[in-house]
Amino acid sequence: MVDAVSEPEVVDCVAAGIRAGRGGQVVTPNLDIWLRTRRSPAVHDVVTACDVVVADGMPLVWAARLGGTPLPERVTGAALVESLSERAAQHGWKVYVIGGGDPGTGEAALAALTARHPGLVAAGACTPEFGFDQDPAALDELVDRVVAARPNLILVGLGFPKQEHLGARLRKRLPATWVLGCGAGVQMAAGLQRRPPEWVQRRGGEWLWRLAQDPRRLVRRYLVDDVPAAVVLLAGGATRRLRKS
Repeated sequence: MVDAVSEPEVVDCVAAGIRAGRGGQVVTPNLDIWLRTRRSPAVHDVVTACDVVVADGMPLVWAARLGGTPLPERVTGAALVESLSERAAQHGWKVYVIGGGDPGTGEAALAALTARHPGLVAAGACTPEFGFDQDPAALDELVDRVVAARPNLILVGLGFPKQEHLGARLRKRLPATWVLGCGAGVQMAAGLQRRPPEWVQRRGGEWLWRLAQDPRRLVRRYLVDDVPAAVVLLAGGATRRLRKS
């Protein structure tokens, strides 16, 4: 399910597609999303329908290594926001930002990215109201606005799978555009949420960092759902390795 590519290779893939007038969609599943793909065929289809699937979660990287099919590295949505924006600045791509939660977050993220990466062309930004996707008129208005901007790259931070569903809808109207579903990457780009130190990320401790920041919202997801799922995932990787030996 996960492509064995590094972050620079994802950026190169997007750049090659834009040069060729060919768009695509990038999804960054973590452990929680992996668990949901096992429980729901519809969710599994959302992930596999995307053109590039990268592991935004160290348990997926560890399981691949245990299974004898190692991945080059963990590739996060937040990191791709910055590396793709850097490439966009180099080539003058038009970038559109959607999401972020609180009003104005998408706009703040685009302004920050433009400041950090001179040369990036701001195609537009918006932070849709909660539930917009359940209002056909509001959804159509958003899609029409983005399509009119004709961006080369769209960064969507609405959470999985809402951002992937919107991305697929936009891709039908913008076949030469790339869409990245980046979750909290929009908030991070705007400076409203911090990532943990690099050493914490390398050791797979980002979930503990985020749990400490927002325990009320994340305690059930991480401790009740994700920890048992990680055990199953890693055990499955080890079992595949034993079967090969």
